[in-house]
Amino acid sequence: MISPADQRLRTPARAMLVSGHPVLAETVRTALEQGCFSARIAHTRDEAAATIAQWRPHVAIVDIDAASGATLDWIQLPSGTAHQPAVIALTRHADLQTKLSAFERGVDDVVTVPFCTEELMARALAVMRRTYQTAVEFAPVLRIGELEIDIKNRHVRAAGMELHLTALERSLLYLLAANAGQLLTRDEILDRLWGADYVAESNVVDRHIRNLRMKLQSHSPRPYIATVRGLGYRFWNG
Repeated sequence: MISPADQRLRTPARAMLVSGHPVLAETVRTALEQGCFSARIAHTRDEAAATIAQWRPHVAIVDIDAASGATLDWIQLPSGTAHQPAVIALTRHADLQTKLSAFERGVDDVVTVPFCTEELMARALAVMRRTYQTAVEFAPVLRIGELEIDIKNRHVRAAGMELHLTALERSLLYLLAANAGQLLTRDEILDRLWGADYVAESNVVDRHIRNLRMKLQSHSPRPYIATVRGLGYRFWNG
């Protein structure tokens, strides 16, 4: 545990994401940094241990399905590590045994993938309150060009006009915007929003992209979402 002096948190709080999945990692990192956290990504257990020792994050968000089945071993930090952050485990396995095993390894919370960004942020803030007895301001608004995505209040505005999006459309928009400039394949989008076990219609991603694109363009002429033929989609990055 950290010393009482360290409990006097300064804004932004420090959060480390441990994941070898680039789309998931970048989406979570963007959400954290748009909110109340300063975030870093560690791709391996060794990077995580070094980051904990040198940077002393308050919260570690760990993708326990990463690294070809290493799973819960990601949470077992090397013995002698002085600073142990609060831990939130991410998993695509919703079975009770996986969750119980994670809690037995010492995690503070478990979030099942796919998840909505609002839920992850709310859980991170709850862990901060429980661990450090500190309330951290939550004001995550992502801005790209004329587009404003307010996670907390579930508002999306383009050129100052509010867009009426479904919950899935908001999640899709945030996923694309958080990875602005990067190609997202249809399989990556399916895995992140519907889950690895979802049996999709052949055009489910294309259909939701089309609906979202129409709503965006009804308020702004900017072509925010570009189609990369045969591969997937890329969001405008300014």
